[in-house]
Amino acid sequence: MLSAKDIEIVKSTVPLLEKHGKEITSRFYQVMFANHPELLDIFNHANQKQGRQQTALANAVYAAAAHIDRLETILPVVKQIAHKHRSLGIQPEHYPIVGKHLLIAIKDVLGDTATDEVIEAWGRAYQVIADAFIQTEAEMYRQAEEQTGGWKGFRRFIVRSKVKESEVITSFYLVPEDGGPLALYQPGQYISVRLDIPGEKNIHIRQYSLSDSPGKSYYRISVKKEEGNETKPEGIVSNYLHRSVHEGNVLELSAPAGDFVLDTSHHLPIVLLSGGVGLTPLTSMLNWLAEHEPNRPVTYLHAALNGKVHALKDHVLDLTNRYENIRSFFCYQSPTEEDKEKGDYDKEGYLDLPYLQSVLKSPEADFYFCGPIPFMKAMYRALTEWGVPEERIHFEFFGPAGVLKEEAAVR
Repeated sequence: MLSAKDIEIVKSTVPLLEKHGKEITSRFYQVMFANHPELLDIFNHANQKQGRQQTALANAVYAAAAHIDRLETILPVVKQIAHKHRSLGIQPEHYPIVGKHLLIAIKDVLGDTATDEVIEAWGRAYQVIADAFIQTEAEMYRQAEEQTGGWKGFRRFIVRSKVKESEVITSFYLVPEDGGPLALYQPGQYISVRLDIPGEKNIHIRQYSLSDSPGKSYYRISVKKEEGNETKPEGIVSNYLHRSVHEGNVLELSAPAGDFVLDTSHHLPIVLLSGGVGLTPLTSMLNWLAEHEPNRPVTYLHAALNGKVHALKDHVLDLTNRYENIRSFFCYQSPTEEDKEKGDYDKEGYLDLPYLQSVLKSPEADFYFCGPIPFMKAMYRALTEWGVPEERIHFEFFGPAGVLKEEAAVR
């Protein structure tokens, strides 16, 4: 337990963290990786270079400081991050390293303002926060390993088939090399793929949503190729999968993780909103709903540049035709001449609130969305403007959690 004095000191630093948070976390990563380069085998290099990891950590540190006297209020954020940590293989021994370098960074950036008293209070506060993560992750590790078909760490999977879904998205069907059973997962969850890419100094780990419903004899991931980014960090793993991983090759996978999952505790209508490759977790949800809740109204809306890059379209149309409870709509930002000739999309331009209202009539539904950050912001803004309550808005970022509202962190 923290003393009242420690809580007072940590909360007094909140304005400084708000002002200097990203500077502190940038310094933190710089110093930590210099002293512990082995951790580069765990952290996402692309997110580091883009500044997304620094921003996410700054938000987390700020939230922890602001709520240090009632940490239970940020428990959902702790669980969300813990899912990612478990998927990456973060261990208890990593936390003292992080704590040490976070305190160094706070001192380096804040200078004399970070007195010995402030640093000592923050050290004790960090330990409380770290303990919350360690305990949460320990239970997640236990569940991942002890469930039927579960495993510890990374398990070898064979690429059973590789299917081109569009000009930019390819699906990989993966089966365990050991021939053992597969762990079930909740629709919307993801796995981590660990790759030792020839010519790369460090191991790369990337998380990909499972794009089919659970209960199959395989796991499926549907991966977007980052055109023109062969050497950029954000394209290294995805492009390697497209270019160099073929049927019969082996990939290392962690057990499924993630908290962006369907709420099956009630029977409100479901609305699935996806942009680009954000369709992957929502296709998993759509498949599960078709198989298990044939009477629950489901509306699926997908936004893509055009038909050339629209993956899994035929599959969604097939479900729409076979199940009376499922409707689907497609918005193309810049349809091709072929798209216009076929007329097999529903709206030219962006997926926006007026179109949502024309399709749905009522906001009385559970909304799930995923896609590029501009799409996510647009969907969040549209739903909040329509009066959809927070508890019925669910979303997933690819990478560290970003900000959907102008001055407010993701819940």
